[in-house]
Amino acid sequence: MASIETTVIAANGLPVHRIPLPGTRALTVLVAFDAGARSELPPENGMAHFLEHLVFKGGERYPSHRDINETAERLGGVLNAYTSHDLVAFHITVRAESAAQATDLLSDFVGRPRLEIEDLDRERGVVIQEINRAYDQPSTVAEYLIDRAAFGEHPLGRTVLGTEENLRDFTREGIVAFRERRWAGARGGAFLVGNLDHLPPQPTLEEHFARFPALSEPAPFAPVPDFAPQTLVDERDTNQSHLRMIYRPQVDVRDRRERAALSIYATLLGGSMGSRLFEEIREKRGLCYSVYAVDHAFADVGVLQIGSGLESAKCVEAFERMREIVDELRDQGPEEEEVARARAYAAGRRVLAFENSGAVARYAANQAIVRGESIDPDAAIAALDEVSYEEVRDVAAAVADNLAVACVGPHRAEEFAPTA
Repeated sequence: MASIETTVIAANGLPVHRIPLPGTRALTVLVAFDAGARSELPPENGMAHFLEHLVFKGGERYPSHRDINETAERLGGVLNAYTSHDLVAFHITVRAESAAQATDLLSDFVGRPRLEIEDLDRERGVVIQEINRAYDQPSTVAEYLIDRAAFGEHPLGRTVLGTEENLRDFTREGIVAFRERRWAGARGGAFLVGNLDHLPPQPTLEEHFARFPALSEPAPFAPVPDFAPQTLVDERDTNQSHLRMIYRPQVDVRDRRERAALSIYATLLGGSMGSRLFEEIREKRGLCYSVYAVDHAFADVGVLQIGSGLESAKCVEAFERMREIVDELRDQGPEEEEVARARAYAAGRRVLAFENSGAVARYAANQAIVRGESIDPDAAIAALDEVSYEEVRDVAAAVADNLAVACVGPHRAEEFAPTA
């Protein structure tokens, strides 16, 4: 197991986690908060992502976007951020020798952003273009539709980017208020991952990460509603369709072993070229050019999503066969050999992903902030290795024949109704 150290910044309650990765020359510095799209009120939808953009416009020590970008380049660093329903996170990966400069840069513009009105007005147009571009991409529209079909008007059913109407209404005062409501140190964390040999001394790290303001811990997010799945279709006159399906397995996402078993189930269903969906839908029947299954565990609910991009004339046939495969796994259970193969594949992918310090940092942020669990990457691999055949069989049996459906293409919702 990794030798992980955690300290807490006295000034603001921000935990700082050190996760060494032997054998790497890289260091990732990531700061994240429980301030993703799930924490927005309806009129704020899109604000978490918009704020992510705005902080890159400058801080105190690095007062402009040019100062930030050129400094990152001089460090040879890769600087970026992301907003999900769960989190907002900012990260930079550099050679280990640049650790002190990296923590100085990231903590300055993220911890002390200027948030000037002129920057807000300029970036508003950029994000609106990002929103409009997303709606020009049928596969992205399908993702938006399936979230709404599965979660309705709950925040998990809304897009992370928000709406153009909301973006035009956002004010500096509202954005600052959102940040002060959600970016509390107690619901965030700084993660230093990789080669830690060149980290600055503790007083310097304290000074850097104390730049984040001391804020009250935010209220909890709205709990997920009962499952009331819908079928939603964006009818378009196209030759290609984008199909999405979401099941809500009866899995306790607070139980690490059950989450790991769900991951292995999703892998054998549609997570590899040896999976049931790939073998049956693509290889045997030639119904699609892409098909997949993926699991996701929010803080309070797990979902199983199946998706495909395919010729429109074959869409309904593929949908029906995909449902049948899920039914077969529920009724008959998986084969022991395919569980063993999926377990090895899922654990192997995790091992390879964790060769990257950025991937470990993102995993640790989710574990610490969303789950409140161990951030040890070795434990994540061990959890997959330890899953039994019986646990995967139980997950398969817990995928009820009740699903949300979304499709972009020349279809009607009635085409995806259950058949007798």
